[in-house]
Amino acid sequence: MRLLRHLFAPSARTLFPAGCLEEITRAIATAEQRHRGEICFAVEASLPAGALLSGLAPATRARQVFGELGVWDTELNSGVLVYLLLADHHIEIVADRGYRGKVDDAQWRQACDTVAAGLREGQPGAGILRAVEMISAHMERHFPQGGDGRDEDELPNRPHLL
Repeated sequence: MRLLRHLFAPSARTLFPAGCLEEITRAIATAEQRHRGEICFAVEASLPAGALLSGLAPATRARQVFGELGVWDTELNSGVLVYLLLADHHIEIVADRGYRGKVDDAQWRQACDTVAAGLREGQPGAGILRAVEMISAHMERHFPQGGDGRDEDELPNRPHLL
C-alpha cells in the first residue's frame, strides 16, 4: 500500500506553487531577523522504490535531509528543519542540539499539527507560515538577536522541493 501511495503522490509543486514558495521564503527571512535561529523547510513528494523496499521511515529520512541540507551546520546549533513527506502524510521537525532541554517534543508537535491543519484545510502554505511563526517564537526565546550586531543568515530561506 505504501508503495502505491508513493507512486501516485501529489507533486510538491502542485501544493506549493511558485508564489507560495516565495511567500514562505519571505516569511522565513523576516522571522530570522528577530533571532539567531535558522529555519529550513523541505518537502518531498515521495521516496524512491529502493528506500521504500528497505523500509526507510519518514523520521529517518527527515534526519537524512537535515544532514544533507546542512541544517546542523550553524554557529549556535540553532537550525530547525520542517520536513514534509507527502506520500506518507508525515510532518517532522528536526531541531539541532542547541534546543535540547529548551523546547520539548510537545512544542515541536504543535508546529507539526499546525502544518497538518493547513494541509487538511487545503491551505498548505498558510499552515507552513503559521508554523514558521511558532518555531520563530521558540527561537526568539532561546536564541535572541544579540547586541553584537551579528545578523548572518547561515542557511538559505527558500524552501527545498526534493
